[in-house]
Amino acid sequence: MELSLLTLIYLIASITFIIGLKMLSHPETARNGNLLAAAGMGLAIFGTIFLYTDESGQKLQNWGWIFAGLAVGGVVGTMAARRVKMTAMPEMVSLFNGMGGACAMLISITEFNHFAADGFMMKITEAYVSDEVIDTTLLELPVRSSTLLTIFLGLIIGAISFAGSMIAWGKLNGSIKDKAFPGQHIVNILLLLAALAISAYIIYNPLEAPHYLIYIVLLLSLLYGVLFVMPIGGADMPVVISLLNSFTGVAAACGGFLYDNKVMLTGGILVGAAGTLLTILMTRAMNRSLKNVLIGSFGGSNAAVASGKDQGAYKEITLSDAAVIMSYASKVMIVPGYGLAVAQAQHACHELEKLLNEKGVDVKYAIHPVAGRMPGHMNVLLAEADVSYERLLEMESANGEFGTTDVVLVLGANDVVNPAAKSDPASPIYGMPILDVELAKHIIVNKRSMKPGYAGIENDLFFRPKTSMLFGDAKKVLQELIQEIKNL
Repeated sequence: MELSLLTLIYLIASITFIIGLKMLSHPETARNGNLLAAAGMGLAIFGTIFLYTDESGQKLQNWGWIFAGLAVGGVVGTMAARRVKMTAMPEMVSLFNGMGGACAMLISITEFNHFAADGFMMKITEAYVSDEVIDTTLLELPVRSSTLLTIFLGLIIGAISFAGSMIAWGKLNGSIKDKAFPGQHIVNILLLLAALAISAYIIYNPLEAPHYLIYIVLLLSLLYGVLFVMPIGGADMPVVISLLNSFTGVAAACGGFLYDNKVMLTGGILVGAAGTLLTILMTRAMNRSLKNVLIGSFGGSNAAVASGKDQGAYKEITLSDAAVIMSYASKVMIVPGYGLAVAQAQHACHELEKLLNEKGVDVKYAIHPVAGRMPGHMNVLLAEADVSYERLLEMESANGEFGTTDVVLVLGANDVVNPAAKSDPASPIYGMPILDVELAKHIIVNKRSMKPGYAGIENDLFFRPKTSMLFGDAKKVLQELIQEIKNL
């Protein structure tokens, strides 16, 4: 009965994962989808704690450690979620993703040591029918190579995900800078090949291979994870985060294979598949192959510096003039970028939108898929400020409306509106789909300075006749702009 009940719980939990993942595809249902999947995971955890039995019929032991871990993790997770600012959400996502990789890594080490202590023998229960009576007997069989393969895959992938996510976390919060050295990619390949070679040796010679070699594999994998992410620039961070997320899912799925845990396997496969698909979508949005992301250091230390050609002079616009232009426009499009997130200006932006709507101005938002530091970053920020989902236009839809837009207000975006992506084959962002803000009648760009974006190149858009610069902190500028509009 307990087994069938636990199986039913796993089935229900798996269904909640699938439905929750589906609901995450739309902003209106994303919150409830997240809660549904979390509830399913909670159900699976407590079902495992109270109902799981091993081959010999033993229930889980060490409940004190289990509930202590749940309590500590629950408290830390709750405090982190409550205190984190929306601008710091990418860092938290990367950090928590790294914790998932660390869990998979530790599971692999624990299981390897467990099998090693038993001489790489495993106990299984065999059942047979004799005179209509089911008898069971406990057998010892050698650990299969496939089991050891799963252990090392979980170890390597989990360690890479953990180390890479920690570096990504440091890059996102500004504590770690992009670093690279000549021949780094060759070193990376050699590290990975060495880890795989040692793993293969242990798998095929478990009794003869020194057991400490697993820690060498661990060290090589961690080092690879660090060097793998270190040279990647900020512009590629959305891709890196989604890729590392897929790694964590695959590593978790390996743990599901080890424990023959259906819900762990399902969850890992879903995360791995979703992360992989998101990675593909992100690379397509940047018109870059995954190979170029991993070895091209786009936006990193190897990025192109600002173009040396004379762009001419840019022109500034006063707050009062900007207020007049936007107030008497028929249609305004707002393009949010990371500058909006840094300034925590999403609420002021929503207030400006509501004020213009009261004046009869049609206001919408143009969202580039890689604006910000993670996929969906701008959507999350604006949703947190209660911006209506109907006003959020994805890139393809927004580009179809710029030609009929009177004013575009660019808030802290740079590379995602740079026309060089379409016109300059020598540009590092050439071929990257961008928001066609240049088609609008008037363009107002809010930036702190004329400093280039992540790609390290100047934006020709800022020097064009239709463009006016409005310098300053996005939140402060928006608040002053709102006051100017109110005074008209």
